[in-house]
Amino acid sequence: MRPLVFLAVLLLALTGCGSGADEAPQAAADQGSGFPVTIKNKYGDTVVKEAPKRIVAVGLVEQDAMLALGVVPVATTEWFGEKPGALFPWAKAKLGDAALPQVLSEKDGLQFEKIAALRPDLIVGLYSGISADDYKKLTAIAPTVAQPVGVPDYGVSWQVVARTVGQAVGKARQADDLVRGIEQRFAEVRSKHPEFKGKSALIASPYEGFFVFGSQDPRSRLLTDFGFTLPAGLDKVIGDKFGGNLSAERITLLDQEVLLWFPSKGGTAKLKADPLYRNLKVRTERRDVFVEENYDDPLYGAISFVSVLSLPIVLDDLVPKLAAAADGNPATTG
Repeated sequence: MRPLVFLAVLLLALTGCGSGADEAPQAAADQGSGFPVTIKNKYGDTVVKEAPKRIVAVGLVEQDAMLALGVVPVATTEWFGEKPGALFPWAKAKLGDAALPQVLSEKDGLQFEKIAALRPDLIVGLYSGISADDYKKLTAIAPTVAQPVGVPDYGVSWQVVARTVGQAVGKARQADDLVRGIEQRFAEVRSKHPEFKGKSALIASPYEGFFVFGSQDPRSRLLTDFGFTLPAGLDKVIGDKFGGNLSAERITLLDQEVLLWFPSKGGTAKLKADPLYRNLKVRTERRDVFVEENYDDPLYGAISFVSVLSLPIVLDDLVPKLAAAADGNPATTG
């Protein structure tokens, strides 16, 4: 950001000028909930002195945790789907009579001027790629909760998102209850499907070839939460990122006991016929599951969000597909 633009951001933050500055607060936390609180992130410590009333989500999924706790952000950041308020149905159901959040875009980087114009008293970017420079600019506007220490960008778990948001809004106990409730449902799946235990599984997308998700991606953690095991050496192949592309000579990494695909819209048939993929055992034995890109399909969006609000859909709709793929019978497919 150029110096003059950054100065304008600061002036907007201080004066409250700009779009949305005079709107009534849309977020509220329980009073008397132990403020101030200090939250550690990869760039420092964030001190939240009192219950925030105007929260801007610059991460891509945090609105779900906020709404699950009865807190409505003044702005969210669009990821995909072009939903009003960047809220998928499971989150919009929690909105009640509150106004839809303003939607920010991250396509060309963080929109600092728009963020400042919203006069936030807290900025949350847990599931994000906030850089050190971004963090400096954001904290000049309001206290900012960036990615946690020790996880790659876009690698934070849904549990940490929920609990950190709960801490930031003064609803830590409620957030912990939500997390434990979902974790109990995962435990029930593992109990009901002991055949999942120890089976190798992987999540992939036909993005610029074959893209696989590593152990630090929330979607991959879904598989391990169900009892599956990720391929040995997976992270050595993709490095320290949430995922990466496979070279042609590493195509056999896809040949796992269960493989979950995210094809582009209309791309399932093309993927099944791919000459590099179609002869792998995972394909010939029908041990693959396809959740095709469809913004109106709750399961597609729910797997991508991996939040306390979207996970019940994943647990209800994805588990039967995984069970069909893992049963060893080519006649039953996911």
